[in-house]
This record gives sequence, C-alpha cells and structure tokens, in this order.
Amino acid sequence: MDKQTLIAKMKEMAAAPSCCPELKEAVAAYIDAFGTPNEKTAAKNLLAEIKEDITTVDGLVAFAHSPQAAEIFGEGIKGFIAHAEELKASGAEYCDCAACAINLPIAEKRTLHPSKRRYARINLTHV
Repeated sequence: MDKQTLIAKMKEMAAAPSCCPELKEAVAAYIDAFGTPNEKTAAKNLLAEIKEDITTVDGLVAFAHSPQAAEIFGEGIKGFIAHAEELKASGAEYCDCAACAINLPIAEKRTLHPSKRRYARINLTHV
C-alpha cells in the first residue's frame, strides 16, 4: 500500500462516526509523524489503540441493547439492534462499522497494511 492510500485509509477511519476520540487522536498523531523519526512510535501507539477498539459481534449486540445505545440512536435503535443481531446470526466475529472494518485487517496483520477481513459485510442502513 502506498503512502497516499495509507493516509487516506487512516483519514477514512478517523472520519467514521463510530471512531472513538482516542483513535482519532492516534490517527492524527500517526499522520503527523508519517515520514519522520517519530513514525515508528506513532505507528506502535496507533496499532495498540486499533487493537483495543475493535468490537466483537457479541460486544456489538450487548451495546445495541444498552441504554447508551438507545440514547445515541434514539428512534433508530430498533434498526441498530436488528442489524447487530443479523450480523451475529450471519456468523460474523466482529462489528462491521466503518472504523472496525478498516481496523480489523490492520490489527490481524499487526501492520498498517490491511489486506484480509474476518467478518461478514452487511450494509449499515440504520446509521
């Protein structure tokens, strides 16, 4: 993956509504450090944050049924719950939100060069 593609993927991940503030900060630090002597440390920190933030499908289902999710999704919570349960029923292991979809291949390879997915892809029409 070339530099421009990698930076674009990182920006896409950070722009995802499901991306947490800590991951957004780690992405920004990595992009700022790209091509500098600090790049290796920033990449290590970013990979650690990515690994911490990937949500399992069981975690997604539990979150979907939480009061916090109801507050976030409001009237759309039923669609979100249905999506989480459909994802689990499909055999997926992980959440398929935009942030997790980019993060998972990176975490699996322990590199910033994604290539493989271990989750079922389902459209997020409720977000």
